[in-house]
Amino acid sequence: MKFFFKKPLEKLIKGLTGNLSIILFLLLWELFSRLGLINSNFIAAPSAILASIYELYKTGELFVHILISLQRASLGFLFAGLIGIPLGFILGGWFQTIESIFFPVLRFLGQFNPFSLFPIFIALFGIDELSKVVMIFWVSIWPVVFNTITGFKEVDPLIVKAARTMGLKKFQLFKKIFFPSALPYIFTGLKMSAGSSFFMLIAAEMIGASKGLGWLVLNAQTNYMIPRLFAATVLICILGLILNKTLKLIERRVINWKAAA
Repeated sequence: MKFFFKKPLEKLIKGLTGNLSIILFLLLWELFSRLGLINSNFIAAPSAILASIYELYKTGELFVHILISLQRASLGFLFAGLIGIPLGFILGGWFQTIESIFFPVLRFLGQFNPFSLFPIFIALFGIDELSKVVMIFWVSIWPVVFNTITGFKEVDPLIVKAARTMGLKKFQLFKKIFFPSALPYIFTGLKMSAGSSFFMLIAAEMIGASKGLGWLVLNAQTNYMIPRLFAATVLICILGLILNKTLKLIERRVINWKAAA
């Protein structure tokens, strides 16, 4: 019986120890709020934030806002991955003419502040769902593209040369050498992109939206509902962390599978 409880208990202790600073921060935040050392008119206490999340859950609003935000962020992120990875491969050195023409342009575009482009996005795509997805896509694609390019460029040329002397054709080189070597860089880009997608989600949903966590932030700010504002922000952070953890899990499994193969 002791052995049965030993491993779960060890995992619990390890988890608490690893997140000790966060637990301590939340406890101090709650304590200072209750003692009046933090002005609750501007910064809501953790207990008030949890109460606001529970209120949204009771009214049924919580899942409506989460689902619509997830849909927007996921679409922008998905298209960024589907376009960014092949584009990074094309510009990673295999098509040197295309790289020399387009890479400087993409590097230039990647430096644009996305917030300054809002009027252009709205003029081109309106204020409906498409413009929100495009905004998220815009900030999400650059980490994927540039990390994929780096991944392909970092492949050891001696390995490539040895593979070519063994008779490997271009597609085989891509499949057996370039793609597996670039995978850690690609996943780094995807994780950065996931963070960017939820960062932009707040701004995108503040324009012409009536649902979503970003809209909830704006609505709470307008109506001076501080606990709800913090609740929406916390939920966005949690969703971003969940996506990041999911990508880490997929990365671990894919890279281990490639190594075993």
